[in-house]
Amino acid sequence: MFRSARGLQQLADLRGRASTRLDSPGTARSPASRATDALAVLHDMALSQDSAGDALALLHELQVHQVEVELQAEELRDSRSELEAALLRQTALYDAQPVACFTVTRDLVILELNLAGASLLEVPRDDACGLALGPLLAARSAVALQQALLALVPGAGGRVHTVLEWLPQGGPPRSLRADIGCDSLVGGFLLVLSETTGLR
Repeated sequence: MFRSARGLQQLADLRGRASTRLDSPGTARSPASRATDALAVLHDMALSQDSAGDALALLHELQVHQVEVELQAEELRDSRSELEAALLRQTALYDAQPVACFTVTRDLVILELNLAGASLLEVPRDDACGLALGPLLAARSAVALQQALLALVPGAGGRVHTVLEWLPQGGPPRSLRADIGCDSLVGGFLLVLSETTGLR
């Protein structure tokens, strides 16, 4: 609704008076009591013939603002629910992979892993984080893996592949294919180990 310059000035004055009354020195008030005080100020102003129209206009603005805040809060709740559902889905997909997936540092220390990775290590997943992969590889393979990590530039994309000799506890060595890329989210490297045959 169009307002004259005088009407706008009156509305600004009304807001100033209301703010002064609400911010007057006194004991600290809760948000609920401050809202009650604000409604009381509006009620008093609505009773005055000089400020009744402006008080109603200000009340309407407050009501519109309240609806806007409620709509924003609803959108935030919906977005959070969608993000949580997407995270659960991605976590389930990661854990369901049939190959061993690890996020490791440049020093081959495990930061994260999936269930197949824990099975390959033969340790509970919660106990695997912080372990080093180096001792589980033949010496040549540990060096080859670290060289492969050095060839990757974080943020530049790209992947490298190599074959590693895995030394399981109490079992014969196994040849595993290693697919390696950068994991920019945690600043490490994503290492996927899968079975391979006929390669040394």
